Amino acid sequence: MARKPEGELRRGWTTGACATAATKAAYTALLTGAFPDPVTIRLPKGQTPAFALAVEELGGGHAMAGVVKDAGDDPDVTHGCLVKATVAPGAAGSGVVFAAGDGVGTVTREGLQIAAGEAAVNPVPRRMMSEAVQEVAAAHGGTGDVRIELSIPGGAEIAKDTLNGRLGILGGLSILGTTGVVIPYSCASWIHSIHRGIDVARAAGVRHVAGSTGSTSEAAVKALYDLDDQALLDMGDFAGGLLKYLREHPVERLTIAGGFGKLAKLAQGHLDLHSGKSRVDTGFLAQVLAELGAHDGVVGRARACDTGAQVLAVARELGLPLADVVAARAAAVAQETAGDAVRVDVLIFDREGGQIGSSRAVPLGG
Repeated sequence: MARKPEGELRRGWTTGACATAATKAAYTALLTGAFPDPVTIRLPKGQTPAFALAVEELGGGHAMAGVVKDAGDDPDVTHGCLVKATVAPGAAGSGVVFAAGDGVGTVTREGLQIAAGEAAVNPVPRRMMSEAVQEVAAAHGGTGDVRIELSIPGGAEIAKDTLNGRLGILGGLSILGTTGVVIPYSCASWIHSIHRGIDVARAAGVRHVAGSTGSTSEAAVKALYDLDDQALLDMGDFAGGLLKYLREHPVERLTIAGGFGKLAKLAQGHLDLHSGKSRVDTGFLAQVLAELGAHDGVVGRARACDTGAQVLAVARELGLPLADVVAARAAAVAQETAGDAVRVDVLIFDREGGQIGSSRAVPLGG
């Protein structure tokens, strides 16, 4: 995750908001022959932003308009992308039909908010575009029966840096957004992907999922349990986003896998494991060493350490199972957050993917 800069940050617009603006401009041109530029839309919370058009085309029984996405100060992979909507008349009574064009994905698995076979356009953006179509139809005498093909040139390549492939969204990006507004560094799209990953796993009947803090721990836990890709959840720093959603949408078993430092934060009760949100308390780790029987000199040495890794090195020199206890305490925090319907265990791996700690080695909460 990119480091959040200091000072007040500028908000931006979701792909759903951009697609809505492009749709409204294109349908207006289809009915009137002229593109509104800028074009104003209404967002779910009542805001009415205006968007400048980057491209427009009218003729051949369709109209196309495009808006360049401005994500504000958020490190969004789609910042600067061109979001295009091509609107054509639909069959009488068909309503609004969505199609995936160049760079927009298609859903191929059950469990997501959109049915398999449909364009990867989430429910709120669908509603926003449908309402914009109704507004334009009422103003200019249209039927409101249209086909909207959405495209994001280059989206298929950008999608390789997202979790879409793992979710079964193939061919490009998703049109997302629940408010239309991008709040910088809220990481809403990452947390959204975690939730959708849980939905896909549940729909596929997966009983054991793994949430990992990084690629090394994910590869290690996948190999250890021979897990299918549908069982792998890229938790990253968002333990809370994973655990709270599982509380309402449980699976039978969850393994959390990660490095010592990240999971020491979870053991301390932190649910956001990012360095900007929480830090490893070496005093906490020193107290654990004391509980394991370390003498005062060792405990003092641990308290003076600057990092969790240094405390772990002290423990390993003495053969003290610090990583096991940290894993068990992290599992206790996770279990309480996820609820009793999910059986939780925690594994700690080193940078080479070797297992160094397990909650199963210590009584839960020990």
